[in-house]
Amino acid sequence: MPHRTASDPLFQSAAPQQGIALIEVLVSLVILLFGLLGLVGVSSRSSMAEMESYQRIQALQLVQDMSDRLNANRKVAMCYSNGATGVQLGTGTGNTGVAGCTAGNAQQQARAAADLTAWDNLLKGQAEIQAGTKLGAMIGAVGCVTLDDASNNIYMIAVSWQGLVKTAAPTLADGTTAFPCGSGAYSNEKLHRVVTTKVRIGALS
Repeated sequence: MPHRTASDPLFQSAAPQQGIALIEVLVSLVILLFGLLGLVGVSSRSSMAEMESYQRIQALQLVQDMSDRLNANRKVAMCYSNGATGVQLGTGTGNTGVAGCTAGNAQQQARAAADLTAWDNLLKGQAEIQAGTKLGAMIGAVGCVTLDDASNNIYMIAVSWQGLVKTAAPTLADGTTAFPCGSGAYSNEKLHRVVTTKVRIGALS
């Protein structure tokens, strides 16, 4: 076989092809980079969805907790809502609710006050404390107990908190009035989340 030198035309025509492999590697790296960025975005969205789900579960537990407390002390149910005034507890509220309640006896009133204090602490995250910081609740949790229908003795229990992504702002049944519990407590009403339940207290003889 004849020996080829750098001056050989066949040798010179093959020389430019040596850079093609490097270009292919660079293109592959760019494609891989876009793929990794996509995975990072999916991971971030997954973490947000997980946190949103966790906060909703916490809120549902707190709603059920107050519903159970109200049912257990139903003879002084109005103490939990401060009559027709309504009670707001949790982050940035400071409302204790039962100061003016005259229903029932002293023991029942004391039970209502203790229940509201305990619920207030749970809303502020007392269920989990780390290094002196309360972590066991949602972001900006606010709880409300209101007399929704006085003629039928129906109470509404609501828990509001701040979500991580913007969605439709919660409203009352008319579709336009902002839901009062937690309204204005967050930077944007589209971050406002709320779960509710209603408790009907039967007429006791």
